[in-house]
Amino acid sequence: MENNLRPESMARITTIELANAFIEEQIKEVRAQVGDKKVLLALSGGVDSSVVAALLIKAIGKQLVCVHVNHGLMRKNESENVVEVFRNQLDANLVYVDATDRFLDLLAGVSDPETKRKIIGKEFIEVFAEEARKQEGISFLAQGTIYPDILESIKQAEGKKAVKSHHNVGGLPEDLQFELVEPVKLLFKDEVRMVGRALGLPSAMVDRQPFPGPGLGVRCLGAITRDRLAALREADAILREEFDICGLAGKVWQYFVVIPDIKSVGVKDDSRYEGWPAIIRAVNSKDAMTASIEPIDYAVLAKITARITSEVAGINRVLYDITPNPTGTIEWE
Repeated sequence: MENNLRPESMARITTIELANAFIEEQIKEVRAQVGDKKVLLALSGGVDSSVVAALLIKAIGKQLVCVHVNHGLMRKNESENVVEVFRNQLDANLVYVDATDRFLDLLAGVSDPETKRKIIGKEFIEVFAEEARKQEGISFLAQGTIYPDILESIKQAEGKKAVKSHHNVGGLPEDLQFELVEPVKLLFKDEVRMVGRALGLPSAMVDRQPFPGPGLGVRCLGAITRDRLAALREADAILREEFDICGLAGKVWQYFVVIPDIKSVGVKDDSRYEGWPAIIRAVNSKDAMTASIEPIDYAVLAKITARITSEVAGINRVLYDITPNPTGTIEWE
């Protein structure tokens, strides 16, 4: 692990100029490492994998094969945005896999959060491995490993209690033997974002807020149903749109909607209407271990409530979770 430690002499990437210098250095290193061989990357659309993809496209072009797996648990238009940016704008060699039915069929009736996470993680590896086997001449696997991932792995190797393990695209079958390409592994998250800006990635991608690997699967509480998942996706999109409008998007670290598997009585069109509650979570955190609640103006909450209850089928109440961490974790599941 010692060889992976960030050199003390390495300057923090705080400006576009420093980011451009880093990019040029990494382009040279990647070209020297890869030569004329192909590189495979699981492109989730998150900050780290997107920056790695953009950097490698600049370095080796079509030698990079990006695989984006849509597990049906993405936020509204996220998979479409990945295709638009990387295939249509950056001319990436992109393989798009719509595995929505495959994932949702496996998750049907599963309510335990940890079981859901394991199913989603295992199936993602299976889908990615299947696509990897279809590719010819792949010698390298690119990963969006960043410096905090390495630090936490070191803690585990030393027997210390780590927050979580980081395998990225770990757990791949033994027949997929690739050499790793990890161009941002010595960068902190804010530096990765700066490199993304220097590469010209859109703000919506570079400044994308933290999003769990299982996606909306752990925000559609309990057993996932397609109708409740669709309602969650629409309600979450409204929340993000309204936060953009009122300036909260750049102020709040993480904000999202969860929908539990419960219904209450409401009124719609002068008739009894049973619907789900949409619960808003908006928190600020520096370390993702503790979190404070963002105070939101009542007028903003009232507007979001009016839009969600009128525009999203199946929802008849909107609640605001004001529980800090501790005692309430950032995610509900």
